[in-house]
Amino acid sequence: MMRTAAIDCGTNSIRLLIADIDGTGALTDVERLMRVVRLGEGVDATGRLSDAALARTFAAAEDYADLIARHGSPAVRFVATSASRDAENREDFMRGIRARLGVDPEVISGAEEAALSFTGAVSVLGTAEDETVLVIDLGGGSTEFVAGDSSGVLASRSMDMGCVRFTERFLHGDPPTRAEISAMEAEVKSLIDVAAADVPLGTVTTLVGVAGSITTVTAHALKLPEYLPERIHGAVLSTAEVQAASADLLHSDRARRASLPYMHPGRVDVIGAGALIWKCIVEAVAEATEGRVRGATASEHDILDGIALSIARRGK
Repeated sequence: MMRTAAIDCGTNSIRLLIADIDGTGALTDVERLMRVVRLGEGVDATGRLSDAALARTFAAAEDYADLIARHGSPAVRFVATSASRDAENREDFMRGIRARLGVDPEVISGAEEAALSFTGAVSVLGTAEDETVLVIDLGGGSTEFVAGDSSGVLASRSMDMGCVRFTERFLHGDPPTRAEISAMEAEVKSLIDVAAADVPLGTVTTLVGVAGSITTVTAHALKLPEYLPERIHGAVLSTAEVQAASADLLHSDRARRASLPYMHPGRVDVIGAGALIWKCIVEAVAEATEGRVRGATASEHDILDGIALSIARRGK
């Protein structure tokens, strides 16, 4: 048994997974936490991480460092993604994390982010020998498209579209206007076409979605009384169910979104963009497969699990 501490620092949130991994690669959660720090706030426009965003992120890192120490100071891997890739002052971010956690943060490429997300998702859901799984990791700053089978990753592409980036770029109304939605949808569809040139959607047999936008859309479709990971994980929604839930979230104002019992407060203002991106991807896969893939599976296991498993592999 090996204890690991995985940290995923994205555009919207910083998450920690402390887990025990046995000799077969099975992972058992010890702690799984999320803090919305909005590290990537304004990065799409300015190209820089703001002082306020850095302060929020550093405060969360300090809390995580204390928790990791209380759990025996296991091996740590800190992975940073889209916002950190884009920021010209990412060295300030890296120095601050190093000082608080004692590890070098890794600003990983979109391709590695996709591979870690795929590993995390299929570690629990599994992959049949004749199955081609498309895992979509829809984050705050980027969306990863990664297709694979039982042998591993076959193709991947990271696109600069995410719930924070596209809210800031397109959706300013409360609720968004029809013109704002149309402009964003056109851009999303264009970027899906670009991704599909590298990740052929027509070969997919199963579509899996990970990360908070997708799990929140799933919770909305299921009309859950609160955020229940055990109900969300493995839930399969039809294309029509995704369309209906996404449209409702997109056209709701922020007050109504905030009143939903499964809505994280840090996701209220960006869930509309996340829902629209997810709807467009589900529709694109259904069209590319000529209806053979008629929906999507939500997974609560994602890049965090992939990071933890990568620590265990390094430790062998």
